[in-house]
Amino acid sequence: MAKMDKEYVLKEVRDKNVKFIRMWFTDVLGFLKSFSISPDELEGAFDEGMGFDGSSIEGFARIEESDMVAKPDPSTFVILPWRASGGTNVARMFCDILKPDGTPYEGDPRYALKRNLKKAADLGMTYYVGPELEFFYFKSATGKPEILDVGGYFDLTPLDVASDLRRDTIFALEDMGIKVEYSHHEVAPSQHEIDLRYTDGLKMADIAMTYRLTVKEVAMKHGVYATFMPKPLFGQNGSGMHCHQSLFKGSENAFFSSSDKYYLSEMGKHYIAGLLTHAKELSLVVAQWVNSYKRLVPGYEAPVYISWARRNRSALIRVPMYKPGKSQATRLEFRCPDPACNPYLTFAVMLAAGLKGIEKKYKLPEPVEEDIFEMTEAERAEKGIDSLPGSLGEAIAVTEKSDLVREALGDHIFNKFISNKKIEWDRYRTHVSLYEQEKYLPVL
Repeated sequence: MAKMDKEYVLKEVRDKNVKFIRMWFTDVLGFLKSFSISPDELEGAFDEGMGFDGSSIEGFARIEESDMVAKPDPSTFVILPWRASGGTNVARMFCDILKPDGTPYEGDPRYALKRNLKKAADLGMTYYVGPELEFFYFKSATGKPEILDVGGYFDLTPLDVASDLRRDTIFALEDMGIKVEYSHHEVAPSQHEIDLRYTDGLKMADIAMTYRLTVKEVAMKHGVYATFMPKPLFGQNGSGMHCHQSLFKGSENAFFSSSDKYYLSEMGKHYIAGLLTHAKELSLVVAQWVNSYKRLVPGYEAPVYISWARRNRSALIRVPMYKPGKSQATRLEFRCPDPACNPYLTFAVMLAAGLKGIEKKYKLPEPVEEDIFEMTEAERAEKGIDSLPGSLGEAIAVTEKSDLVREALGDHIFNKFISNKKIEWDRYRTHVSLYEQEKYLPVL
């Protein structure tokens, strides 16, 4: 495969008749931002970056310090398959955001992830992630959600009418070099999942952003709407983003041990213990919306209880059973993130918690294989099983005190993120809902 450097990109732009190059980055909340440049500006963009005003980007600079520079990463160059028209193409690259002096901008989520990945690299480790992003298809983005089907888990046609949408989405992802493992109908009506082949943390965060846009673009071409809202339907399962994670030292899986009864190394155990210990603090980042906590309630397969297991899907962390000869597949699955998070920040704080567990040698408790949803509150307390925050307000209160999350994100992103979430929570808690009007107006 050709090296994806500046010269490769310039040649591809010429050879593939690319007329516009979209410069992609995210704000603090994980919304994709973009502006386009022409091929004539591309070489200058590689050498010096492209200046823009960051004062209107959520979580970026104040107006008096708003000059920003977007510098494209040539290794992320792809042609957007849904933008091809009349023999011309549109491409995209993810950008690193810099200050005018050329130093990294501390408000850039991609930079926050890079800093945490460097900590793993300094230990000789590569961080791999494989997220499972679930989503819903609805007839439109407005009004009461109208489902496309009444299919269930792994259902096929005629109940799963969206199989063509998934197929076209997979083709588009593969056209961009994104490896798909499989796709299927999920548990709820009109809910779907396309699973991605694991890769290193930075590349996967870029892929997750691309995946979300691709799902939406293909849905739009079919005249429907795709959403990654965590809990769009009352009484149905919400959408999660279970994150499979591992650390590798070269080609060796650092989480595997053939001599352990769980086939987990000491490093793997410490990493899991780090995630469990800091799970409450991470909640605001991995489940960042008011609606996220409508999903994180018992009874809908959502993991709210802080424990780990191998077979038990009611636990927060699952370690898939070891298959002989498959040591490379040893990993943990962190089950509380949802697909509406900022993947750069989510991967950053998960890795930070795991590395803290390794650094401090946190002790991993025994797994809980019983169904935690069926336990009484007293039984959970007896086993020392705590739960995640029950609302965005609770999550803010916990995360605001977290030294680990502040260190992982950096002061700038941490403060901007907390401030934004407080505004969101205040708006939500002062809103008078239809439920309240229907419930209380006739009787009070």
